[in-house]
Amino acid sequence: MAPWALLSPGVLVRSGHTVLTWGITLVLFLHDTALRQWEEQGELLLPLTFLLLVLGSLLLYLAVSLMDPGYVNVQPQPQEEVKEEQTAMVPQAIPLRRCRYCLVLPLRARHCRECRRCVRRYDHHCPWMENCVGERNHPLFVAYLALQLVVLLWGLYLAWSGLHFFQPWGLWLRSSGLLLATFLLLSLFSLVAGLLLASHLYLVASNTTTWEFISSHRIAYLRQRPGNPFDRGLTRNLAHFFCGWPSGSWETLWAEGEEEGEEGSSQAV
Repeated sequence: MAPWALLSPGVLVRSGHTVLTWGITLVLFLHDTALRQWEEQGELLLPLTFLLLVLGSLLLYLAVSLMDPGYVNVQPQPQEEVKEEQTAMVPQAIPLRRCRYCLVLPLRARHCRECRRCVRRYDHHCPWMENCVGERNHPLFVAYLALQLVVLLWGLYLAWSGLHFFQPWGLWLRSSGLLLATFLLLSLFSLVAGLLLASHLYLVASNTTTWEFISSHRIAYLRQRPGNPFDRGLTRNLAHFFCGWPSGSWETLWAEGEEEGEEGSSQAV
C-alpha cells in the first residue's frame, strides 16, 4: 500500500473516530466519576459492561463504514432465462433510469458522487463513516445508532457524576476542565445520535429512504404515484428491513402497488 493511501479521507475519519472514542473513555476512567468509583470498590461488572458496549459500538461503526453498502454491479452479466410469471409481474410503466457512469439503474438506486458508484436502495452518503448507507449496511447502521446512543447517554451520566462543583472556579476549571469538555461533547453527540436514530426509525417504518424523503418530487418512480409505493405497513416494513422478509425485488413491490391502485380505481368506477 502506498504511503499516501494512509492519508485518504476514509483512513483519517475512521482513525479519528477510534481515537476520539477511546480518548473519551479514558477521560471517564481517569477522573473521579462513578466509573472510577465502581472500579475502586471492586464492582467490575458495570465498568466491564461499559467497555464492552464501547467496543461493540466501535466494531459496528467499522463494519458499516468498511462494508459494501450495496454497489450496483456494472459488469455485464450472462443473460438468464426469465420466467414468464416474473416478466408479467413487472409492468412496462416502471420508468427506465439510466446513469451516465453505471448504465441502467435498478429501482431505488442512486449514483454517489463521493463513492463514484451506484448504490442499491441508496439512503445517503455519511461523511462521518466515509461510506454510503444503502441496501446492505442500512440495518447495521440503525443498529449502530441505537448502540451508540446507549453508550453516549451512559457516558453522559458518568461525566456528570464526576463534575463536583466548588470554588474558586479557576481551580475547579483547571481540575475538571477536560471532563467538562467531555460532558459538552457527549451532550452534542447524544443529541445528534438521538435525532438520527429517530429519523431513521421513522423512515424504516414507512419503507422509505432519506434521499426519497427529501427528493420525492424529483424522482420519476415516486412522482407517478400519489403515495409511497413501497409502504406495506409497519410490521412488513420492519420485517423486510431487518430480516429480508418477504423477499422480492423493488420492481415487484412497485408492480404490486400499481396493480392495487388499478383495482381500487376500477372498483371506484
